[in-house]
Amino acid sequence: QVRLVESGGGLVQAGGSLRLSCAASGRTFSNSVTGWFRVAPGKEREFVSAIHWASGSSTYADSVKGRFTISRDNAKKTVFLQMTSLKPEDTAVYYCAGRFGSQLAAAPQYYTDWGQGTQVTVAS
Repeated sequence: QVRLVESGGGLVQAGGSLRLSCAASGRTFSNSVTGWFRVAPGKEREFVSAIHWASGSSTYADSVKGRFTISRDNAKKTVFLQMTSLKPEDTAVYYCAGRFGSQLAAAPQYYTDWGQGTQVTVAS
């Protein structure tokens, strides 16, 4: 079992930046993927980005490409999501999730471990 804890959410003005963190503990593996998802009010869960721990390979949703950057610190077992040029439509609860293997899956059903979420609010 892997425990994931998000932090770094908050209130920011449009055009601003935030950095989210996802700290992993428990039984972690280098051949695993951490993904970020978000749930906006009244909307379904949406894939944001994912990264493979061992290789550093990553992928992004088109809606955040060029604005968000995912990275990881293997020693700290932490994945970061640097968000810049934030827009009001980025407002959501952001969740990190983990899965074993190398596939950078965008579908949430492929992830087995989830954090509790952190709120990001972008004011216009």
